[in-house]
Amino acid sequence: MRRPHRAAPAVKEGPRANKEITSADVQLIDDQGENHGIVPTARALEMAAEAGLDLVEIAANSKPPVCKILDHGKFKYQAQKKAAEARKKQKTVDVKEIKMRPNIDIHDYEVKMRSVNRFFEEGDKVKVTMRFRGREMAHQELGMQVLMRVKEATKDIAKVEMPPKLEGRQMTMVLAPV
Repeated sequence: MRRPHRAAPAVKEGPRANKEITSADVQLIDDQGENHGIVPTARALEMAAEAGLDLVEIAANSKPPVCKILDHGKFKYQAQKKAAEARKKQKTVDVKEIKMRPNIDIHDYEVKMRSVNRFFEEGDKVKVTMRFRGREMAHQELGMQVLMRVKEATKDIAKVEMPPKLEGRQMTMVLAPV
């Protein structure tokens, strides 16, 4: 006979509140922000009930744990808002790729360099890829010269994160904004 599936118990996120607090004594801070010192948990729960609020564990790792009398729902909401604000301010660095050929024309080169400069202004890294086809493989120094020209043109606004390296039929170089 098959054993029935047992789901893992739900893991509660966030700080413990009210009856979930297991410590015998707690460091209590009331709803006014006043420190009452070390108080038995039962007394702290009574004080929270009298105030019509919750007893919430703020610092669980300290000895004894620090608990505060406050509105648990409001506390969770503010914590969520703070986390969302932090996520909004986070900037992810993308790696943009510019593909070139060893015998690139001057105008095409300038157009690509404008794109490279725009990527650096946006705070992104740039991977410059030099593709070799057919007999161009015999003249890899031409590709290296173009990559060195890119490096020289961007030396004030970018640093070389990965120097030019040949991988198969393409040479790549990664530049990061300063």
